[in-house]
Amino acid sequence: MAGGKTLVADEIRARLAALAPERLEVIDESARHADHSEDAQRGESHFRIRLRASTLDGLSRLARHRAVHNALGAELIGRIHALAVEFEA
Repeated sequence: MAGGKTLVADEIRARLAALAPERLEVIDESARHADHSEDAQRGESHFRIRLRASTLDGLSRLARHRAVHNALGAELIGRIHALAVEFEA
C-alpha cells in the first residue's frame, strides 16, 4: 500500500486468490507504454498476469479468460487500460 491506497497489482492478487492459484505473477507494464498512453503516464494501467490454477483445468481458453475477468470484477477491469493474461500448464 502506498499512502494508505491499495495498489492495483495488490487488488489483482487479492481478487484472483478466489481462483486458488498455484502460481500467480502480476506484472505492471505501465512504464513500457508511458510514451503512447495517457493512462500509462499515471501508472498502474497496463498489466500482465501469469497464472496457473487447477480450478481452471478443463475450461476452454475463453472460459478461463471469463473466469479471470469475473474474479477481478467490472470495477477493477474498468480501471485497467490493458490486461494480458497468460495461462501456464
